Amino acid sequence: MTARSIYLTLCGRSVHLLDWGDKDAPAVILWHGLARNCHDFDILAAALAGRYRLLAPDTIGRGLSEWSPQPDEEYTTPFYARQAVELLDRLKLDRVRWVGTSMGGLIGMVAAATALKDRITHLVLNDVGPAIAPGAVQRILQYAGSPPAFATLPDTEQYFRTIYASFGIASDMGWRKLVETSVRRLPDGRFTPHYDPQIAAVLARQAAAAAEAGGNADLWPLYDQITAKTLVIRGAVSDLLSEETAAAMTRRGPRAARIDIPGVGHAPALDTPEQIAMIAEFIRN
Repeated sequence: MTARSIYLTLCGRSVHLLDWGDKDAPAVILWHGLARNCHDFDILAAALAGRYRLLAPDTIGRGLSEWSPQPDEEYTTPFYARQAVELLDRLKLDRVRWVGTSMGGLIGMVAAATALKDRITHLVLNDVGPAIAPGAVQRILQYAGSPPAFATLPDTEQYFRTIYASFGIASDMGWRKLVETSVRRLPDGRFTPHYDPQIAAVLARQAAAAAEAGGNADLWPLYDQITAKTLVIRGAVSDLLSEETAAAMTRRGPRAARIDIPGVGHAPALDTPEQIAMIAEFIRN
């Protein structure tokens, strides 16, 4: 099924999103990770489009959405959550299911605990939780902070295969698709990842402020307020979502169901028949 490509102004910024399925079907929000984009969900959305309406935004600063002129204020989870509220309002969506990978899961978690508490019915948190291992943040900053440039697409692909090896993408076709939907050309013709480098600069400043304050931000109080039916998916060798945090998520707050994906780190690509079936079953009722 072919997606509709649409643009909306949300909180004053132009946001691109892909829209699959019948507009009158139950809606599912698909929100990607920090340096990724809406195409991460192409396979999942195509598989679910016969039953649902799937909406996958490019977060501002990524893909085809606007880059923020105020990165410290707008490349933040609270601002993204405000845009999510406006997205639902603009499209007149009273109830939605939410599937969020990494940062997309954090946005869903914040929204489901606050402004969208009564509108998110199902929440899938893909390899993310209320506590994030600091080592993973530093790893992400190492590759996202200074995006490199390459003369050829094969060279770019090798770079993506290295930094996203933990996604568990199994096929050459899958890797080629990820690269082709994740790059832009610079004025000199070279390829570089398609996001605003300021997103990593803001994350670095946030991490430094948290360290100075004595640790990472604690989102457990927000998590404990979630009432949506919740599923946490963990890459079994994830360096971002620890075993201890995932286990606590099944006992606290919404008492999430839990699925571990063997042999995968941060974060499962949600593109295999088995992973798609897990999500389809969870959001069905």
